[in-house]
Amino acid sequence: MKPGGPRIAWYGDDFTGATDTLLNAAAAGLRALLFTRVPTPGQLRRAGPLDAVGIAGAARSMDPAQMARELEPVGRFFASLEVPVLHYKVCSTFDSAPGIGNIAAAIAALRPHVANRFVPIVGGQPGIGRYCAFSNLYAAAGAGGTVHRIDRHPTMSAHPVTPMHEADLRAHFAALGLPGVAGLHLPAYDGSAAALDAQLDALIAAGVAHTSAVLMDLTQPAQLAAIGGLIWSRARQSRLLAVGPSSVVQALGAHWVHGSELPGATSAADAGTPPATPVFILAGSLSPVTARQASAATSYIRLPLDAARLAGDPAYTETCAAQALAHLRAGRHVLAGTALEAGTEQSARQPANPHTVAAACAALLKRVLAQMPLGRVGIAGGDTSSHAVQALDLWGLSHVRDLGPGVALTRARSDDPNLDGMELMLKGGQMGQTDLFEHLLR
Repeated sequence: MKPGGPRIAWYGDDFTGATDTLLNAAAAGLRALLFTRVPTPGQLRRAGPLDAVGIAGAARSMDPAQMARELEPVGRFFASLEVPVLHYKVCSTFDSAPGIGNIAAAIAALRPHVANRFVPIVGGQPGIGRYCAFSNLYAAAGAGGTVHRIDRHPTMSAHPVTPMHEADLRAHFAALGLPGVAGLHLPAYDGSAAALDAQLDALIAAGVAHTSAVLMDLTQPAQLAAIGGLIWSRARQSRLLAVGPSSVVQALGAHWVHGSELPGATSAADAGTPPATPVFILAGSLSPVTARQASAATSYIRLPLDAARLAGDPAYTETCAAQALAHLRAGRHVLAGTALEAGTEQSARQPANPHTVAAACAALLKRVLAQMPLGRVGIAGGDTSSHAVQALDLWGLSHVRDLGPGVALTRARSDDPNLDGMELMLKGGQMGQTDLFEHLLR
């Protein structure tokens, strides 16, 4: 580790996931900043001393060739920082397919930028209802909802882009192109630290020649410090690539706090204040969790969006932007979304690709903000968040406060004075409590 340099760097394969890691890094007491792209030297200087450096990307929606082009400069940048742990942050549901968002392809692209052949994969994130037991992944359906095996999850088993049809993550990785993933299973955590170390060393030694990937079970927060210790002891020997949801940084943070290497969780100095302007939420997510949040958002004017028309008709986008602006200028909070009303008539034309809709939603947000700067904006949906932040002239996000499970309020860093300081909530379709949108107002 470079003296005074960051301990961990992460790349989020979508923006909502990247901000969840930012939230958890801040909760661990780490000085953290999330960049929207590989930063310039000037932006890095403006960020100040950092313990954790993130880059928010969109690899989750790319094919393997696009992922390789996206991740090569990221790997080179993190290598230049000499960060001990390079974390490829994936969705906690691990949904991925050979041709889209392929996690195995991401590992192949980033592995040349670290020296350690060991690739730890952290399988669960209990704080948001994700559990990995004997290499099988389970996930709650919404905050506090029923826990399902991932291949029987009502949303993830039928995901429109990356449906999960396999619960054993070792088999899932093999189908993606990474065979031979070993499993460090739950009985190991009941033994001594020395026995746990020895078992992991044996799994690493038995791994394939170039990449020894080990999937670590995780079902409860009490296991985080032990997992973090396993990763950190090997990262200090040589820099490594870790894969998983934000539980990677949770595990490392728990280990560092336990070993008195960090002060531990701190309350955010920037507690946030009520916005001076109305709040605008753009919901591109079709998930049942977002639908329940939208139904509970009684303080907003609702603006249903026809997804197909939004994706294919620029005049319709202008009309929707004008409608949103009319309400915002009148001091009303606005919730615009592609699936707000169950009975809303939708165009018979369907966009060729769901990402086309996400990009169209981003264009709508850009039009609104260009004509009326806002103090607080919310975006629901992983792809929508990724495209929206890419469409705006932002170079960084800092943590303001937690809004709920897996959801953070962030502050935008931009060279555009109309955007610099804007508070931004980015949330994945499965994240957050039912009253999240109402909570955003307060």
